[in-house]
Amino acid sequence: MKLSILDQAPVSSGYSAKDALEATIELAIFADKLGYTRYWVAEHHDLNGLASPAPDILLGIIGSQTESIRIGSGAVLLPNYKPFNIAERYHVLATLYPDRVDIGLGRAPGGSAEVSIALVGNFLEQVKKMPELLDELQHFLHRDFPPEHLFSNVSAAPVPVIAPVPWLLGTSKKSAILAAEKGMPYVFGHFMSDQDGPSIVKTYCDNLKQGEPKVIVTVSVICAETTEEAEEIALSNLHWRVQQNKGEGKDGVPSIKEAHHYIFNDDEAAIIEKMKKKQIIGNPTEVKAKLEELQAAYQTDEMMIVTITHDYEARRKSYQLIAEAFDLENR
Repeated sequence: MKLSILDQAPVSSGYSAKDALEATIELAIFADKLGYTRYWVAEHHDLNGLASPAPDILLGIIGSQTESIRIGSGAVLLPNYKPFNIAERYHVLATLYPDRVDIGLGRAPGGSAEVSIALVGNFLEQVKKMPELLDELQHFLHRDFPPEHLFSNVSAAPVPVIAPVPWLLGTSKKSAILAAEKGMPYVFGHFMSDQDGPSIVKTYCDNLKQGEPKVIVTVSVICAETTEEAEEIALSNLHWRVQQNKGEGKDGVPSIKEAHHYIFNDDEAAIIEKMKKKQIIGNPTEVKAKLEELQAAYQTDEMMIVTITHDYEARRKSYQLIAEAFDLENR
């Protein structure tokens, strides 16, 4: 099984956005040494607690300080942009870091309605154009517009020797079918969806019009030396999710101590139990077994792990323990 990382650049309470971004860069360097396949950075806008509105800027730094790990967005929220602009940005990265660049693409707004207006104006109109936006971007990446097209002589320079690889991200059958129709590899957000993920991935595979299906499944994982320690570390993230549901948590991921001092009501306790069912929390042996179980359910050979903890060292250790459990360095 291949293992990859999705980093949302979380800001922890008591830390700054600068601390979070530096932790992201340091984790990417560490992941490269551990043998992870990809390191993708998410895009969010005006969300307190997440520090990455511009993945390509971070990827430029990460690429310069790593050697072999593939780098990419998870995801570029395409309705916010003109495809030509995205092609240019990721062509720069692919020129600097040949055969290492992915473009994960999504259609979510990544922030509030006001943020969408500030970014692009009528976001819903842009979402409706998602199939056309994907076509246009792929034409720019591969320089294959029809001769009669307005952009047939437009080049998203610099043009890399090896084009970045576009992936479509989603959590529904609609996104799976769109990826299949466009002949694109697909990433399913297991950690974000309440739907039947394996069925959605099968829909993608059954409807793919060209090429072999390529699927990554993204899952939330927290690993520690013992099960008890993992559950303790996970508590701060779960508490933060409860806060976010209430419009709170603006100081970032709370500490374990803060989480212990919070008294959850019955509804919040039920929400936490539901969230825990979507997460993998445990010691290395347990985490390995659960990841392999999930891999078998989805019939894919690559899992992408997102880990949010208050303590950045605990996050680093979690990824290290998982890498050691799967012996990634010796593959």
